[in-house]
Amino acid sequence: MIEDRDSGGVVLFDDGDHRFIWLGADARGKKGVVQTMQYLIIDKGRGVLLDPGGVHLFPRVVAAASRYISIDRIDAIFFSHQDPDVSSGIALWLGVTAAKIYIAELWIRFIPHFGIVDQGRIVPIEGSGKSIRLGSGAELTFVPTHYMHSPAAFSLFDARAGVLFSGDVGGAVFPDGEETAYVDDFKAHLKYIEGFHKRLVASNSVAKRWAENARRLGPKMIAPQHGAVYRGDSVGAFLDWLSALRCGVDELDALYRM
Repeated sequence: MIEDRDSGGVVLFDDGDHRFIWLGADARGKKGVVQTMQYLIIDKGRGVLLDPGGVHLFPRVVAAASRYISIDRIDAIFFSHQDPDVSSGIALWLGVTAAKIYIAELWIRFIPHFGIVDQGRIVPIEGSGKSIRLGSGAELTFVPTHYMHSPAAFSLFDARAGVLFSGDVGGAVFPDGEETAYVDDFKAHLKYIEGFHKRLVASNSVAKRWAENARRLGPKMIAPQHGAVYRGDSVGAFLDWLSALRCGVDELDALYRM
């Protein structure tokens, strides 16, 4: 696997018919801009794009995805939640693909604010989640991730690849020059994720439930929208840490003393 975050693409899994690809990361040095990462699943020559990002990222993500697949072969686009760094480019993607858009049912009413008038290609994800099956028979499962941090959010588990795309969960905030592609030393990585999760995850009860569900899925990798990809022992270490984390309303007294 390539270790360069800014390479424009890292193949995390490939068995010939099915690939899970990390489309690189934003260029460094954009002060004040939330760094994001996008992913592409290719199954039997058809594509599923995960959290393609905001308007300003559209040219980069198109270029990165085009290295692996023709854009007109992207059949589905998944949005983990409603934040603009995830979904504000939706109108552009609807314009260049015939893809169906999968997003939490709660956020359908907000889609018109991104300039979407025709919602015929929007597929709501019910609160309890759902699964879709791809051409090879591979299954993608939308995993409820509510209140982490959005009240209606989903992760996506690709069982064939063994990769859990976790959206904001597991996200890291790196200072310039300290970025890494993968999390191989969880203790060293903790300083990049602790503040983010304590503030944005609603409570330990929410975090613990998600971690338990994730553990049952048995991912080999956890791929967040921000930061770096967890692999090897760091997967279990992250889930252990998250299960025990006091966060959100658990820390409300401390927050009000800020």
